[in-house]
Amino acid sequence: MVVRSRLWRISNPHLADSERQALVSELMAARRAVKDAKGDVEKTKIARQRVEAAKICLGERGPVWWSDGEPDYNRKFARNTPYRDWFESLTRLP
Repeated sequence: MVVRSRLWRISNPHLADSERQALVSELMAARRAVKDAKGDVEKTKIARQRVEAAKICLGERGPVWWSDGEPDYNRKFARNTPYRDWFESLTRLP
């Protein structure tokens, strides 16, 4: 997925719908916990660890979930990756 010209991982499409939904619910709860920590260093640290764990389980971070041997270009500008031509073809005006 591309956001502001950067490539971002999508969730692992091989996850069962029920598993993905449970992980997304946990991710949203963890993000709310970060917001609710309001300056409490320890609570913020724990909440951020929950966010990280949920993202890893979803496949958005951590080990790659694909098996085609391609490297992870997560958070890289599309123009600085082998996907440059593809990305530029999306953004060209007719």
